[in-house]
Amino acid sequence: MGEENHTSVAEFIFLGLSQDLQTQILLFILFLIIYLLTVLGNLLIIILIFMDSRLHIPMYFFLRNLSFADLSFSTSIVPQMLVHFLVKRKTVSFIGCMTQITVFLLVGCTECALLAVMSYDRYVAVCKPLHYSTIMTQQVCMQLAIGSWASGALVSLVDTTFTFQLPYRGQNVINHYFCEPPALLKLASADTHSTEMAIFAMGVVIPLAPVSLVLVSYWNIISTVVQMQSGKGRLKVFSTCGSHLIVVVLFYGSAIFAYMRSNSKIKCRRDKVISVFYSAVTPMLNPIIYSLRNKDVKGAVRKLAGRKSFSQRR
Repeated sequence: MGEENHTSVAEFIFLGLSQDLQTQILLFILFLIIYLLTVLGNLLIIILIFMDSRLHIPMYFFLRNLSFADLSFSTSIVPQMLVHFLVKRKTVSFIGCMTQITVFLLVGCTECALLAVMSYDRYVAVCKPLHYSTIMTQQVCMQLAIGSWASGALVSLVDTTFTFQLPYRGQNVINHYFCEPPALLKLASADTHSTEMAIFAMGVVIPLAPVSLVLVSYWNIISTVVQMQSGKGRLKVFSTCGSHLIVVVLFYGSAIFAYMRSNSKIKCRRDKVISVFYSAVTPMLNPIIYSLRNKDVKGAVRKLAGRKSFSQRR
């Protein structure tokens, strides 16, 4: 018993989403489809924005960053989950767990910042259209994108450092399907209060600024739209901003519900479902939402399809 308590954990074992074999097979098929759609959808967005000169504007520059973040976000979690559906013993090494948390937090918090930056871009486009080109310059866009990735790196560094500076000895079974700080802290062999407070503080402070920016931006956008006399102009603004607002609600809603409530000692089935939503479902939905509700993206798809069909005829 004493030896167990003083031996550092070399690997962690996941309980996963289900222990039933048939259910795991069904989940494997479901998540394989979700992951393939996520990869294809986000890669398509990245390629379209790169190839179509009409999409070389700030909004699509940020959308390309968002698609890359979504692709990385899903890839850091779902492939491992798919493997675990097919094996009896669902394990990950200590280093593998640390790497997963680092990447997961980096791209997740970056996406949080990018969504806020995209809302600011829409605010400038709608509320200050005459000054848009002078405000959203290439240099400013690059600085905002770098700032978004830097904020994600900061949160990842702080949370990962605080999580893994704790000793993990003896117990190594995680009631989850991937390494996530709240689930991992339950296994720590020391008091986790200071670590929980540090993670909670980062979870409040970092999203608080983006959420505030989103709320202020859309308050001003709605105020401007209400004053528009042209019904066609209102429809265009709502169509352009609607896609972004849907993505914001889906991502922030599920993430905030998962992290801004009960402490890390409690992890129930509902928490896993919520984690599935923001870690797997949302990255798949983002490119679909932007494609279906965006005329420029649909036009770029038709242009790319026309180019392929022309080259095949030749």
